[in-house]
Amino acid sequence: MADGIWAYLQPDGGWGWSNAGLISGGETSLLVDTLFDLKLTAQMLDDLRRATKSAEAIETVVNTHANGDHCFGNALVAGAEVVASRACAQEMVETPPSRFVQRIFGSFSFEGIEVVPPTRTFEGGLQLTVGDRRVDLVEVGPAHTRGDTLVHLPDDGVVFTGDILFHGGHPIVWAGPVSRWIDACDTILHWDAQTIVPGHGPMATPAALEAFKGYFEWLTRESTARFEAGMPASEAALDIDLGPYREWSDPERMAVNVRSIYRELGSDERGDAVGLLGAMAAWETANRGRARAT
Repeated sequence: MADGIWAYLQPDGGWGWSNAGLISGGETSLLVDTLFDLKLTAQMLDDLRRATKSAEAIETVVNTHANGDHCFGNALVAGAEVVASRACAQEMVETPPSRFVQRIFGSFSFEGIEVVPPTRTFEGGLQLTVGDRRVDLVEVGPAHTRGDTLVHLPDDGVVFTGDILFHGGHPIVWAGPVSRWIDACDTILHWDAQTIVPGHGPMATPAALEAFKGYFEWLTRESTARFEAGMPASEAALDIDLGPYREWSDPERMAVNVRSIYRELGSDERGDAVGLLGAMAAWETANRGRARAT
């Protein structure tokens, strides 16, 4: 990473195991995202303090989007200004921790979490300074969620993507459209940043982002062919051969991603979070049955 910039990576990048980062400007610093629970966020802050004194002077937190694994730890950075897109702020207060979340993400503890919403919002873009360091916030949602934001340091050649990039795993399209997510990838590639911190997974390069964009282009082609043939989204998600993406983690997300593309193509299929997770469970069960049959 560039001098004064740290990435905080959590293995293995699967469900809930998100990344964050710290940007130092000398006497002040900015934290990109918090983590999924208070224990993890406290551990991250302790680790960052051991790495740099800058972590003791966090004056700004940027939440890249409203998923809890990027904002549920906000309360542990008391006194900092919390910045996010307006759409992210609206979505954040609509999706607090719940029994449903606790049941699905059993590895995490949601005890004591209170959602701390942004204290400053923006639309489109916002330029910040951290000391003498320029930090550009660029809204690219709706894509993964309704209010996705990229954190770009143009003078350092660094981008924190939030969940616009899942490196080594299948993404999940909670909001869409997929076409806008492809545009977000193009935005990052246009910047030609050589250091890319994904929302999940290991550090990435422009080549990794190109491959990720290719996933959406491939899935759009495959889904469109099945939509035009009259195949239901649930069947299409099972029918598509994962091919070069077979080794990516969390393939059950295909059930949600195909459905999102179908909506772009005119399908009226909808689903809340419970229904979408049910669709993924059904995809996983069907695939296990198919594997046994072969």
